[in-house]
Amino acid sequence: MRLHQLKVEFRPEEDRLLMRLATDTGAEVLLWLTRRCVKRLWPVLLNMAQAAPEVALQPNPEARKALVGFQHEKAIRQANFSTPYADTPRERPLGAEPLLVARIQPRRDQQGRHVLGLLPAAGQGVHLTLDENLLHGLMKLLQNAAAKSDWDLDLALPAVVAQAAGAEGGRPTIN
Repeated sequence: MRLHQLKVEFRPEEDRLLMRLATDTGAEVLLWLTRRCVKRLWPVLLNMAQAAPEVALQPNPEARKALVGFQHEKAIRQANFSTPYADTPRERPLGAEPLLVARIQPRRDQQGRHVLGLLPAAGQGVHLTLDENLLHGLMKLLQNAAAKSDWDLDLALPAVVAQAAGAEGGRPTIN
């Protein structure tokens, strides 16, 4: 099962971010991300971005920061933020209601790719395999959604002022 589309939006009535993950097989998983969760998730995503081999090999910390910013901008330019999330009825194998993410489990798979586990306090959650484009696309979606909240979170890349890319609250389509 492969990720097809990803959407993150702020839901003011819940004071949470709703993450919707659609697969290429027509399934969908809904996840609630609280402010606390996003605050803990952001450094994990930054560490993943900074762990890219071409970044990690840079001896100069400023060069590493600049390279992360460059890779982020490149990935955002390549992402499709214009295609709306397909709001079609889908099978929801983990239940009709969103799961409240209580645990974050970053790891690497056997091929060295980043895998992000978004899990409830008990039970089954999701594990996303993140290539560089999906990682940076997810970061951008979180930035856009958190900006619409009143959470006062600074989801910024270190020492990089990222230019606004794509539509506000855009949704990348993952092919």
